[in-house]
Amino acid sequence: MNIGVVGAGSYGTALAKLLADKGHAVSMWCRSPELAAAIGDTRENAAYLPGFKLPETVQVTADLAAAVSGKGIVLGVTPSHAARDVLGRAAEHLHPSTIVVNASKGLEQGTMDRVDQIYTEIFPAPIAARACFLSGPTFAKELAMRCPSAIVIASRDHGAADAVQHEFSTDRFRVYTSEDVIGVQVGGALKNVVAIAAGMSDGLSYGLNARAALITRGLAEISRIGVKLGADPLTFAGLSGMGDLVLTCSGELSRNRQVGLALGRGEKLDDIIGRMNMVAEGVKTAKVAYEVSKKIGVSAPISALMHGVLYEGLPANEAVQQLMGRALKKERG
Repeated sequence: MNIGVVGAGSYGTALAKLLADKGHAVSMWCRSPELAAAIGDTRENAAYLPGFKLPETVQVTADLAAAVSGKGIVLGVTPSHAARDVLGRAAEHLHPSTIVVNASKGLEQGTMDRVDQIYTEIFPAPIAARACFLSGPTFAKELAMRCPSAIVIASRDHGAADAVQHEFSTDRFRVYTSEDVIGVQVGGALKNVVAIAAGMSDGLSYGLNARAALITRGLAEISRIGVKLGADPLTFAGLSGMGDLVLTCSGELSRNRQVGLALGRGEKLDDIIGRMNMVAEGVKTAKVAYEVSKKIGVSAPISALMHGVLYEGLPANEAVQQLMGRALKKERG
């Protein structure tokens, strides 16, 4: 199949490699013409995924129309805050039968929209209706290394989900399907906020007990928000819920965890972000998660305190103390 990958960061590059290794012809769009030329010449994305050669069947281009025109599947792997703009520009070049697959994890600032809500506004109705949403515990580097991994693809269109499952699955990349478009996206987005909190706790040297508590209570918080938005609660026990949360909170390859570690050690957010060449989605998502929880009337103490740390100058140690000092309650509530 001819597949377009929109986004040449670490995850987009790893997925392009995975799909090309399976035998698909892949066109990968890169925002920077200079980086696109460099990847094409060296067959390596030295900026975002160094050390891995891309097959010759991956064509790299800075021409968005060329990357998506005539493709059976178009995979969106931009940062979530760029999805509306970039995929919106791509929309006019899509074939009516194209299946769009989203692999971005985040909520849009301002609108508080999930990516599926953005898609209903930027794509023709038939394309938006069969859109698929990919999420789960997968680091780009390990995908490129062909480490065994499992992920979930959610869609309201069973045929589209089955098609993507078939085209993406390999002997090292196991794809499950789901009908819960909302839950898969909420889990994938909000776990990044909890991962910053878990990293922050580790940066403060609060130990493994504290990390485990944050992961567990974080999952409860994500589930409350997701269910209020219409998700199936069982989704959060799966790959896009617990699986992705555990990986992102504990894995050293997690950018969001690294942000939290640095905050816990006393570094300033601007300095942390300034030295990163890739996006930590949880920084922007923390603001949206806080706003969404207030709007729908759901208790979200971790999101609220991370909003305080990231946007209100609340010291990291005080945030954790506030979490521990909350009124006592039942666990399920």
